[in-house]
Amino acid sequence: MVDTFRKMGKFFNLITSLHQSTKRNYLERMINEKVKCMKKARKFEYDYWDGKRSYGYGGYKYIPGRWTKVAKKMIKKYRLNNNSSVLDVGCGKGFLLFEMKNILPGLRVSGFDVSRHGIKNSKKEIKKHLFLHDAAKKFPFKSNSFDLVMTFACLHNLKLPNLIYSLKEIERVGKKKYVMVEGYRNEKELFNLQCWALTAESFYDDSEWKWIFKHSKYTGDYEFIYFE
Repeated sequence: MVDTFRKMGKFFNLITSLHQSTKRNYLERMINEKVKCMKKARKFEYDYWDGKRSYGYGGYKYIPGRWTKVAKKMIKKYRLNNNSSVLDVGCGKGFLLFEMKNILPGLRVSGFDVSRHGIKNSKKEIKKHLFLHDAAKKFPFKSNSFDLVMTFACLHNLKLPNLIYSLKEIERVGKKKYVMVEGYRNEKELFNLQCWALTAESFYDDSEWKWIFKHSKYTGDYEFIYFE
């Protein structure tokens, strides 16, 4: 087992505490016209970000300081400086990139997302660095273009063939990499995840995710968040 994952990065506990700070009623979401809500959410537009909670975030607003700790951890972990470059795959409204650039004003940042609403409602200071693109399509960058490529809660929204392709693209354009996806360790967490998820296409446990990383030749760091 050690040899199998020797070239893979390490588990990096970065976002778990922020994830756990949000309260969730799993059963309520499951019984609340979930199919209708899934259809709305999978458009990744207003309803998903800023509509009713049953459609997604229920109002994804910038909260000063919320992402600062994560930004500082990323900068320290990957030894970023004012000459570094970062790509956020599935950046949403770009709040993390905004925080990272506040700390390192010279940091070259870029982010893309499938959501027009997300990019349109990003912070004005970061908006010019964001663009529309599908993570399942070839990234419009040369190999090793970025010192760090990161993605949070994006890749599990892709079906397996596209998921593998996106991981290969992350590997191609990034010198260092970090991927966070939803996972589970037991039946209870799987049930909660299936109740809560609106946009996910891929439901895998830790060992399955690691197999996918290996199959994709992904060598970066990773984190799994759980619905306990």
